[in-house]
Amino acid sequence: MTATQNDGLGRILEGSAQALAQAKAEFEATPIDQDWSADLPAPRLARARTIARPVEVSAPGTFSKNSIRTLRLEPTDLSGWWLERCDIPDSRPIKVSIRNVWTTGEIVSNIVLRSGSVHNYVRLVEHIIALKAGMDVDNLLIKLDSGDPPLFNAGSKELVEAINSAGRKELATPVRYFTVKERVSLLTPHNGLLQIDPAEEGSLRLDIDCVRNFPNAIGQQRIRFVNNERSFLHGSTARTNTTARQKLLVTTFGKLFPESRNLGYNSKNVLIAGKRRYSNEPTHMHEGKSLEAAWHRAVLDLLAALALIDEGRFVGKIIDYKGGHYPDVEMVKLLYAYDLLKEV
Repeated sequence: MTATQNDGLGRILEGSAQALAQAKAEFEATPIDQDWSADLPAPRLARARTIARPVEVSAPGTFSKNSIRTLRLEPTDLSGWWLERCDIPDSRPIKVSIRNVWTTGEIVSNIVLRSGSVHNYVRLVEHIIALKAGMDVDNLLIKLDSGDPPLFNAGSKELVEAINSAGRKELATPVRYFTVKERVSLLTPHNGLLQIDPAEEGSLRLDIDCVRNFPNAIGQQRIRFVNNERSFLHGSTARTNTTARQKLLVTTFGKLFPESRNLGYNSKNVLIAGKRRYSNEPTHMHEGKSLEAAWHRAVLDLLAALALIDEGRFVGKIIDYKGGHYPDVEMVKLLYAYDLLKEV
């Protein structure tokens, strides 16, 4: 397979050079609201880690708001992160991997992983698996009582706290780091840009420059940071966002569709953006402006896609402008299809 080459955009994996150049110009013209790129990166680790002891966390279901759903996190020697449906007899664990992505949703945008039987799936996994790319846990077994994970009120805060309370156990296997062989670019469905650069020689940093651009209260938001404990903990508490119109549709016509009929979104666990103002109280304020949408996108959505690179941790530099789950997953698929990943 081949892809178009462009000096400023690198290897173009999807979209035209003209549309990508326009998206990059819009991205570069967006002022930076918050810049944590001067921070130290996450520590360089030699050995893989798992948690030291099992721990559980529960909340109302994402797609079954009247039922409490529980995640049981257990240490494992299995390489990578695994999801096990305990409610399905004899089902095999689902590895967190690009190879097991079933869909990124239509009515409700979310990453769904599946392995084997069509019944052996887990929906809206992004807010769980983002922790694989953002925390120091390389191997983990997550047991679920259904394919519907819990929905927390503050992003993935409770899940992060549960993992931290479990402690760590170092394993004999080494940590593996991967980056791209060259700059790659992809056009998103909303004429945005997803661009990845290789890590610098001798560096194991993951730098992210993320822009949200909406014609509503969210408006333009740009954050730049290096992935480390401070930035991940900050972003992990940011809620997903929706428009007031989408929220109304889900609670009315959405009741006709299985994908959204029992969706547990409410004014506490999602940020609701109206045309000129938020319908509920935004968080992640910086100099009088909420950057909650940008932090959620960069940490709990974008890092989730990097977690699908199942062989190890990803390092490099990422530009994200008007991104979403579909282009995230498409990018990772194309990195494998074009053999563009290399071990550092």
